[in-house]
Amino acid sequence: MSFDGSMTVCVTGAGGFIGSWLVNLLLQKDYTVRATVRNPEDPKNRHLKKLPGAEEKLTLWRADVLHRAGLAEAINGCDGVFHTASPVTNDQDKIVVAVEGTKNVLNIAADAAVRRVVLTSSYGAVHMNPHRSPEDTVDEGCWSDLDFCRKTNNWYCYAKMMAEQAAWEIAEERGLNLMVVVPPVTFGPMLQPMLNASGLLLAKYLSGRKKAFPNAVQGYVHVKDIAAAHILVYETPSAGGRYLCIAEVLHRADLMGLLNEMFPQYPITNRCEDELSPRVKPYKFSNQRVIDLGLKFIPVKQAIYEMVVSLVENGHLPLIPSKI
Repeated sequence: MSFDGSMTVCVTGAGGFIGSWLVNLLLQKDYTVRATVRNPEDPKNRHLKKLPGAEEKLTLWRADVLHRAGLAEAINGCDGVFHTASPVTNDQDKIVVAVEGTKNVLNIAADAAVRRVVLTSSYGAVHMNPHRSPEDTVDEGCWSDLDFCRKTNNWYCYAKMMAEQAAWEIAEERGLNLMVVVPPVTFGPMLQPMLNASGLLLAKYLSGRKKAFPNAVQGYVHVKDIAAAHILVYETPSAGGRYLCIAEVLHRADLMGLLNEMFPQYPITNRCEDELSPRVKPYKFSNQRVIDLGLKFIPVKQAIYEMVVSLVENGHLPLIPSKI
């Protein structure tokens, strides 16, 4: 069975940061795309209609992940589904949206005999585990600790893990062909006009609103790599399971160093919140599964640069002349 641009696919959450890039790459590969958004007439979704190939190959569908009727209309008749829609928030009340929305998408896809589903999970479903040794390698077999997420009020990670586990349960029960892409913090140029979570992170440091950074490490990746990974796992007949999609792990001090190197005109802090504890070391990780599919990672430095340029172009940061 081949999976290629002759197919019709549905992308949920198409107006978001990752969703928009996924739609863009699918159109470039000549897929017919049904993009679900809450309101097709909302100005924040206009960028989708301007993508190359959109006039011929893209339709916007009014759908909310909690409302099955609208989802079913968009998904019925599709060969594949890419489920990227999920709240990026630490609001405990949004857990139901992430979990029940995922259940709805998976069950509707099964009802519609969709051939293949790709779910956008999150590193939040993988790394929140205080019992893991610093010497362990983080890979597709790792999961966050739900009790730890609850105790630390990390409801975003809790919701992402619950949603992914619910997806795997439904896929097994209903014989659904499911693959999961697991992205970390994602940078790169924004197609959407609205500020997303990773863009906000950089904007806070570049504007000087954040006066110190945590003694912490995080994984990073370019948004184009995440979108490309979704299509790779969809198009590879032998693909299955989870795919950790991390390009590089950096200490927050190293992120500040890159920002200062590329954008010295902005008031970027060089102070750590925790000046007494030893500097946290980057963890080991494996991205071999997605590399084996053919993904070649874009340097994280380029992803950071392109996102900052995008922040300026979209009016989220003032254009300040360089000091050098």
